[in-house]
Amino acid sequence: MLPREQWEQFEHIILCDKAAFSDMSEGREKQEEKCSIRSEYRRDRDRILHCNSFRRLKHKTQVFLSPAGDHYRTRLTHTLEVSQIAGTIARALRLNEDLTEAIALGHDLGHTPFGHAGERMLNELSPYGFHHYEQSLRVVDKLEKEGKGLNLTYEVRDGILKHTNAVAKTYEGYAVRFADVIAYINHDIDDSIRAGILREDDIPSKITSVLGHDKSSRITTLVNSLIECGLNGKAGDEDSLKMTPEVETAYKALHRFMFDSVYTNPACKSEERKAQDMIAFLYKYYTDHLERLPAMYMNLAYHYGIDMAVCDYISGMTDVFAVETFKELFIPAAWMIK
Repeated sequence: MLPREQWEQFEHIILCDKAAFSDMSEGREKQEEKCSIRSEYRRDRDRILHCNSFRRLKHKTQVFLSPAGDHYRTRLTHTLEVSQIAGTIARALRLNEDLTEAIALGHDLGHTPFGHAGERMLNELSPYGFHHYEQSLRVVDKLEKEGKGLNLTYEVRDGILKHTNAVAKTYEGYAVRFADVIAYINHDIDDSIRAGILREDDIPSKITSVLGHDKSSRITTLVNSLIECGLNGKAGDEDSLKMTPEVETAYKALHRFMFDSVYTNPACKSEERKAQDMIAFLYKYYTDHLERLPAMYMNLAYHYGIDMAVCDYISGMTDVFAVETFKELFIPAAWMIK
């Protein structure tokens, strides 16, 4: 018996009956010979981990644009934190950890440079709109491997697409959705304290009395709440995974507090207009000068239209590459201070 087949049998022993079993996957768009060692979901996890888009996450903004310090989160560190939290939930509930990790590692591959500021600008400019969760699926389907895509399983693709505002077909996908919000709100608090925008005691006591007084305590409370409730309902239902009522109320209050104190705070967002203007200039330039796109994106323009190809190219840029490209295109070299 092959190592993969042994693992597939093991999954049926250790996982709960609501988990996604790798030997029961709905498969890939293009049929492939199965790996002799790895399960289908483990194989997807490895493909995402080794792809170019994953590596570029290390130079993409999470919340703070170009922070002066090594300890602020990037889109890559956020992704790793989501993966860790989702894996903890999956293991406790005996879900498929390989599927959970694959979805978590791939969920933000389509994020633009400059975080949600860049996403909002592309959404405004594109006649088709732009949403990072849809772009993440497009990255793994159409853009990676020089346009060949990663050919991932249906369950991983579904989890990536639905990690923000829809309910995944698997419990593993829904676990990643919860892990995403748990990770970002807590590391955004941590980064805001580091930046001097918040103090821990600024958080209202009605929230901290339930969730805890530091990052570790809050994450533990939120994760334990999900695990305590366990799995309820059927996959695809809004209640398939949930927090206890008291914790959910406190979490929603914390989210409102962060929205008012950080996410709309001028001190945090003062540079976003500049970043959005750069995105707008790049978008206009490349839609007017299609020939300046790399060959792969010119080919995408032929198949999917100029707008989509330009969005593909710009959204794949890191913050640094977007800034350098802007300088090259719009700032005369003689004016640049060496």
